[in-house]
Amino acid sequence: MELDDEQLERYARHIVLKEVGGAGQKKLLESKVLVVGAGGLGSPVLLYLAAAGVGTLGIVDDDTVSLSNLQRQIAHDSDRIGQTKTASAAARIAAINPNVNVIVHNERLTAENAASLLGGYDLVADGCDNFATRFVVADACQAMRIPLVSGAVHQFDGQVAVFKGYEPGLPCYRCLVPDTASVEDRSCADEGILGAVAGVVGSLQAVEIIKELTGAGEPLAGRILIYDALSARVRTVTVPKDPACPLCGPSAPPCHPTA
Repeated sequence: MELDDEQLERYARHIVLKEVGGAGQKKLLESKVLVVGAGGLGSPVLLYLAAAGVGTLGIVDDDTVSLSNLQRQIAHDSDRIGQTKTASAAARIAAINPNVNVIVHNERLTAENAASLLGGYDLVADGCDNFATRFVVADACQAMRIPLVSGAVHQFDGQVAVFKGYEPGLPCYRCLVPDTASVEDRSCADEGILGAVAGVVGSLQAVEIIKELTGAGEPLAGRILIYDALSARVRTVTVPKDPACPLCGPSAPPCHPTA
């Protein structure tokens, strides 16, 4: 595909970057990304990917916009309270970049519908708020050989990781968190979250997604980036592949490429 005059102007600041350029921008325009959750993390992911020109954005969320969401979920505003988050986010995306194809999935992602929802996407961004869904997303991405860019936040902390456990030497999500018994869901309604922390972590997810799609820079796969807002510190930690992992280890079932 050739970039037209409008695209050359809209994405000019990308095109002048030698790590992206016209070729990288074309890759973004041809890419399809599914974002699970249109909340605190999904909001900045969706808005920055739309602004970046990712051609197709899928949104999975079964919730509606509430007043308490607006402190951190910047894809929504006061006029959209009571609307579905998928419709609200789609309207905001259209206002930013009407050329983006938005596919809304106004439902909860489950083990039963995961394969049908993920099929056809090049990459999945996980911004959900519970471990049960995280495991479903991670397992489906591993089985379908789809890169997973995962984000998580709690109070003043956040983390971002890229999982491609279907590749030799790289871990999957279960290499880091083996099962639901080893973790406990902590609600931001009970424990709180600094809204801007979700913005930072979601923006970092968007950066890693763009890197994965364009091939720019050093991939985060095999590492986890940890952000501590109170101390203003960022560090990365290596995540080794677990040879005994039931999902990506030698005894794991074979992966199948996405359709």
